[in-house]
Amino acid sequence: MIQTTLGIEGMACGMCEAHVNDAIRRSFNVKSAKSSRRKKTCVVVSDQPLDHDRVTSVIDELGYKLTSVTEEPYKRGLFNR
Repeated sequence: MIQTTLGIEGMACGMCEAHVNDAIRRSFNVKSAKSSRRKKTCVVVSDQPLDHDRVTSVIDELGYKLTSVTEEPYKRGLFNR
């Protein structure tokens, strides 16, 4: 599995976080999506890498700005086996 961290500018409240999470879940086959307006990120866990052009399009359509995309292998915690 892959953990993708999206840098997103423009989220101002909990509803903004929810809109981003919902859009990512609708647009991609993901295990989880969790946004933070304070950190300006959305952390996505998926089986396959996300299409960066499509991610940019999805975020732009919501009115936010994608500032970065970082991918790394997903590491489960000790108690999440």
